[in-house]
Amino acid sequence: MTELGTAPSTLTAPRPPAPADGTPSRRAGRVRRASVLCTAATALLLAAFSSTAGATVAEEKPSPPVARAEIPAGVTAGVAVFDRQTGTFTEQVNSAGQFRSASVVKLLIALDLLWNRTPADLTATDRARVEAMLRSSDDAAASHFWANYGSGAIIDRMIPRLGLTDTARPPATHPGYWGYTALSARDTVKIYRYLLDSAPAAVRDYVLGALRQSTRCATDGYDQHFGIAGSFDRPWAVKQGWSGFSSGGCTATTGAATRNTDGADGTDARAAAPGEKVSASGERAEAGAEAVDLARPALHTTGVVGAGDRSIVSVFTLHPTGTTYGKAYTDLGRLTRSLNVPGAIRPTGTWIGTWGSGIRVRGEATTAATALTTLPAGVEVLVKCQKRGQQVSVPPYVNDWWAHLPQYGGYMSNIYLSSPENQVPGVPVC
Repeated sequence: MTELGTAPSTLTAPRPPAPADGTPSRRAGRVRRASVLCTAATALLLAAFSSTAGATVAEEKPSPPVARAEIPAGVTAGVAVFDRQTGTFTEQVNSAGQFRSASVVKLLIALDLLWNRTPADLTATDRARVEAMLRSSDDAAASHFWANYGSGAIIDRMIPRLGLTDTARPPATHPGYWGYTALSARDTVKIYRYLLDSAPAAVRDYVLGALRQSTRCATDGYDQHFGIAGSFDRPWAVKQGWSGFSSGGCTATTGAATRNTDGADGTDARAAAPGEKVSASGERAEAGAEAVDLARPALHTTGVVGAGDRSIVSVFTLHPTGTTYGKAYTDLGRLTRSLNVPGAIRPTGTWIGTWGSGIRVRGEATTAATALTTLPAGVEVLVKCQKRGQQVSVPPYVNDWWAHLPQYGGYMSNIYLSSPENQVPGVPVC
């Protein structure tokens, strides 16, 4: 870090441009009293003979199609939000559309393992694997269970158990690739409804307990607090999925304070070249498999939100080839924040884009403070307030203002915010 003086310069870094959201007609008619009574009686008879519950998961009440979701340009999405209090969907967009599950399938792997048994029946080693698989999306744990419990047969067993309609095992050409399991937003809602309403209490508490403790950095170095985790305050429990990206830009740092070798809290605006995540899970996007798109980068957020786990949220997204992780992270965040999620608590602050890569979030407004994590390149962040701290230099720009990021519990230099001023207009001083 180069200190160029105590007076801040008015020079600012180049900022990328910011992105850019009938009344129903009513017909009145006159009806005869006899017709009204007949219609009401018919409705009562139909209701009496209608089934309102399935074998394992209760059926939701009829919900009108809802499409408030703001889907970013170029993104293909499947969305379902279910309000457990009213028993209706508040959002449905392409909810039956099949997507490759990526790590969301780990929910089915865990539930299959725990079918007709309790967490106490597992060995200590397997309990540790399950917890790492759910909290930190550990791929090695998922691959262990997939290989040892029947691979695609896991999916075949879970489909009738939960009444899933859009779920399918990976294609025959990729049997070991659990991330290629086909899954939809509405089937994911069924998975969570089973977990919340029908699963044994010990299983429910164990699985949801792990999802409530979702770690910011996954074991493969991807920041997994996008979507639900970034859009709403706790309480929530999440299981995320990602596939087809080159870098998640997440590094949890502990111990002594660290600094970049060039002295700055970031590099330049050049993001890493897009690539593909490769692991034993099969979460490498390869073209050629049928039915489900295995090529475009995928980013999914699923979970429960609000007091009493009121809402179930399931958002699956595919992004244009070459999309960076930070861009997909931002687009999914905007989509999730646009949804009608009953019971959700939205965090206060201002969402602002960032530029550059390797940007550190630190415990205090100085590069001497401990680095808490590294942001995905180009990601949008929530800023609560700002204050002056150590002057940061990225020639020819300098800035001594730092932004407080409540969701990271630390500060980043304002020089990397996409703002026209060093001190961001409209953001309060800490």
